[in-house]
Amino acid sequence: MNTPNKLSLLRILLVPIILLFMLPIHIFSFEPQSWNEFIAHYGLVIAGIIFVIASLTDLLDGKIARKYNLITNLGKFLDSLADKMLVISVLVALVDTGRISSVFVIIIVIREFMVTGVRLIASEKGVVMAAAMIGKIKTVTQMTAIIYLLFEPLFKWAAAKVLTSVSELSISSGVMLIGDIFFVSSVIMTIVSGMDYLVKNIDYFKESR
Repeated sequence: MNTPNKLSLLRILLVPIILLFMLPIHIFSFEPQSWNEFIAHYGLVIAGIIFVIASLTDLLDGKIARKYNLITNLGKFLDSLADKMLVISVLVALVDTGRISSVFVIIIVIREFMVTGVRLIASEKGVVMAAAMIGKIKTVTQMTAIIYLLFEPLFKWAAAKVLTSVSELSISSGVMLIGDIFFVSSVIMTIVSGMDYLVKNIDYFKESR
């Protein structure tokens, strides 16, 4: 297995670790109180650090694969799988914590299913679709939004230290408003990129009838 594929595999392996720090443990009657309290105070920030590391592996594996001509079918599969697992898993966890609405996550998941479907139809005709620029922008906005949401507790703490004359509630609302703007922007880009992908490849559906 070459280096880019190992990085993609590492990204997959980091997903459950990120979720471990995002969500408290509730397994039937088993609830480790001290661990769950630790997660409640510091979990999101630790998950954010690991998420940043995972995101960097996404950047590195593509650059290494292109530079040293290590692009393989396995690599394409692992890279795509790792990206979807990373983003969707964290978004679902954020729904579980009550930070974001499940409606937005459903939109993102539907877009991913749609794009995957188009690629499958294209692959049957021997066409390999490269990632479009608007799709890359979508990925960047999603990653940025997720990183911000994971680091929100740290931003609230830092803002409270600087803005001592502002109430804690106002600071929390302001920090979360920025997070909402980042996340809604990423959802809008997800919709736009999905529609762009569909319109540009609509001919594959016509030919498949």
